[in-house]
Amino acid sequence: MRALKIAATGMTAQQMRVETISNNLANMNTTGYNARRAEFADLHYQQMARAGTVNASDGTVLPTGIQLGLGVRPAAVTIELAQGGLSATGNDLDVAIDGRGYLEVTLPNGTAAYTRDGSLKRSAEGLIVTSDGFAVAPEITIPDDARSISVNAEGEVYAYFDDTAEGQLLGEFTLASFSNAKGLEAIGSNLFKETEASGAPTVGVPGEDGMGTLRQGYLEDSSVDAVREVTELIEAQRGYEMNAKVISAVDQMMGATTQVR
Repeated sequence: MRALKIAATGMTAQQMRVETISNNLANMNTTGYNARRAEFADLHYQQMARAGTVNASDGTVLPTGIQLGLGVRPAAVTIELAQGGLSATGNDLDVAIDGRGYLEVTLPNGTAAYTRDGSLKRSAEGLIVTSDGFAVAPEITIPDDARSISVNAEGEVYAYFDDTAEGQLLGEFTLASFSNAKGLEAIGSNLFKETEASGAPTVGVPGEDGMGTLRQGYLEDSSVDAVREVTELIEAQRGYEMNAKVISAVDQMMGATTQVR
């Protein structure tokens, strides 16, 4: 019976949906995290009688035909590009992106990665790095004797010293944007990598050409809506149960067939 395998594909699909929801809930406090959504598509169809063919008995054309679907398959797990709320932290090196764009960081192998997690740190050499120690590009070094630093909305970083009233410009943060940000590859640690689907990054100054601005002393919250996730979790659970009932019903039908004498 085809229904046995069809219901199995439905259970597998709902299982993937639950896994996606559980990952969203696990990251509901992750800085700059965007919720993911599992998307599905129907499998191919078995053509028992193709629509538009001629009925051999009287020469009429079949208006619909018979197409038997063979289940469901995962199509994509897509990211929802919604900005989370901004929470004040008061830390000099906490920077939130208000709007479009990603900070660029340099991985140990020299390749570029991108993030919206602005919880930056200062390395032993004074370099501004991420929480994992990856340098933010372009590299900005804070002098040892700097009393404090300031980051304005355009990404300019100033250091203040005890012997001077005016700040010293250390450098400027830039932001990268993509024509298809949903095509970025997530590699963990709040980082993304460029792919063929995302296209090449466009690097610009914060606040210009549609780029977002920077907010010092803030961090972007996760965009996960816990109420929505729990609601979808219930829907996925019910969908799994219904497919399981189909398998149970098919099993009973097959059992009745084997008992025919």
